[in-house]
Amino acid sequence: MKVIVFGGSGGIGAALIDKLIETYPGAEVSATWHNTRPAGGESVPMDRVDLCSEESISAYAAKFKEVHWLINAAGMLHSGSRMPEKTVRQIDPEFFMQNVQLNALATLLIAKHFRVALGYASEIAGVTKLFATVSARVGSIEDNRLGGWYSYRCSKAALNMAVKNLSIEWRRTLPSVSVAALHPGTTQTNLSAPYQRNVPDGKLFSGEKTAGYLIDRLSQLTPEDSGKFLTYDGKVLPW
Repeated sequence: MKVIVFGGSGGIGAALIDKLIETYPGAEVSATWHNTRPAGGESVPMDRVDLCSEESISAYAAKFKEVHWLINAAGMLHSGSRMPEKTVRQIDPEFFMQNVQLNALATLLIAKHFRVALGYASEIAGVTKLFATVSARVGSIEDNRLGGWYSYRCSKAALNMAVKNLSIEWRRTLPSVSVAALHPGTTQTNLSAPYQRNVPDGKLFSGEKTAGYLIDRLSQLTPEDSGKFLTYDGKVLPW
C-alpha cells in the first residue's frame, strides 16, 4: 500500500505518519513539508512541496505511478502577524485569500494531479483507495452558532464543498475511491495553541490520539461512504 501525507511536518501530519507506520508496517509512506523542515532522522521520505503552487504539486505527483491513500493534513488558522477575525471589521483580503488557497484550493490541486495515480493503483484486498483531507467542524455552515473566524470558517466551508463535489465526480470516474473530509477534534498543535485554554476537559487530544482516531475512521471507509464529512469518532457532520 502506498500512502502520501501532505503537511507531514505539522502536529497532526507527523502523528499520522507514525500511526500509519505502526498500523500498516508494510506500507510505503511518503510525506511533504513546506515551511518547517522536519528534524533529522525522518522515518519516511519527505519532500518540500508548496501546496499553494500548482507547479510544485504537479512536479511532486510526477514521482508517483500509483497511490492508494492520499491524506492532506496541511492547513492554516493564523499567521505570524494575523489571528482569526473576531469581527468583519478585521477582514484583510490577503489573509483571507491565504486561508482559501491553503485550506481549500490545495486539496483540489492535489486531486487534480494525483487523480491518475489513484486510478492506476492496484486493488488490495481489504483496502479501499482513499482521498481524505483534514477539515474542521467550524467549516459546517449549519453547525455555526458562534460566528467569527471569517477566513478560517469560509475556507473550510469551501473545502467541504470541494470534497463533496469531488466525491460526486469520482463516483462516476473513480468509483473505487472514497473521498472524505475529517474533523480531527482539537489537537495539541501549534495551530491550536492560542485557543487550548477554552477547550473542555477531555477534549484536547494529543497528536498520537488524534492520529489513532483518524486512521480508525479511514480504515473503515468504503466507496459507499464517499462524500461524507466525519468527526474523529465517526459521527456524520452537517455540511
